[in-house]
Amino acid sequence: MKGIVLAGGYGTRLNPVTKGVSKQLIPVYDKPMIYYPLSVLMLAGIKEVLLISTPTDLPGYQRLLDDGSQFGIHIQYAEQKAPKGLAEAFLIGEEFIANDSVCLILGDNIFYGDGLVSLLQEAINNLNKATIFGYTVKDPQRYGVVEFDSDEKVLSIEEKPELPKSDKAVVGLYFYPNEVKEIAKEIKPSERGELEITAVNQHFLKLGKLKLKILGRGFAWLDTGTHESLIQAGQFIHTVEKRQGLKVGCLEEIAFEKDWITHDQLIKAAEEYIQTDYGKYLFERFKT
Repeated sequence: MKGIVLAGGYGTRLNPVTKGVSKQLIPVYDKPMIYYPLSVLMLAGIKEVLLISTPTDLPGYQRLLDDGSQFGIHIQYAEQKAPKGLAEAFLIGEEFIANDSVCLILGDNIFYGDGLVSLLQEAINNLNKATIFGYTVKDPQRYGVVEFDSDEKVLSIEEKPELPKSDKAVVGLYFYPNEVKEIAKEIKPSERGELEITAVNQHFLKLGKLKLKILGRGFAWLDTGTHESLIQAGQFIHTVEKRQGLKVGCLEEIAFEKDWITHDQLIKAAEEYIQTDYGKYLFERFKT
């Protein structure tokens, strides 16, 4: 399986901050926002990653992440010249996906919760179907909304409905079989001129190949698209890390625990960041 991180868009809701920096490079507490979606792909065991962003912003990601080898993964980069919808990721990434299945995650989404790895593994083990995730929200009309029965069988999906049929928003994490490449080619632009991911999911639903997993009360899904939600996300990560003494979204830690990097590589990263709590955490947690 391969992974795509979509970190495009203009981040206009975060202006004037995003006039000078890509939204997904903004810090969420002690690390760049992009670390969090990358950590989800790594926790799922995905080592081949395509990062899609604007031509202006891509150099920033390349400076930060390089080829990904310091995390035991391989990162490639591709341009999305204008925000034309989430489903365009599969057109841009067609050659990258090749004959593999693919996980798409949005660069401004943060996931946290016990059992997350198990849910990711279930989705990977069910790759004859697409898997989406639902999360309870107070304002479902702002999101793609999934309607389902008592067995969590999907009945319908709507994009930002005026009268939502449930309170479950579809989060920015999707697992698809290889046929998503061809399905994305068949999608027509919506009224707002975008290739909607909801249209892709509706197509899989018509084929009877769409599976839903609910992220329950033990999970946090944070969308960091506004100033307020960005502050809330930082406060959440700060609280969890200070309370538990463990880092959220620490890429070197995940890589080392998966045997993707050596102890020497881990300590090298720790020494590079030793003046920060991030570096001290790596050094103290994994010193011999």
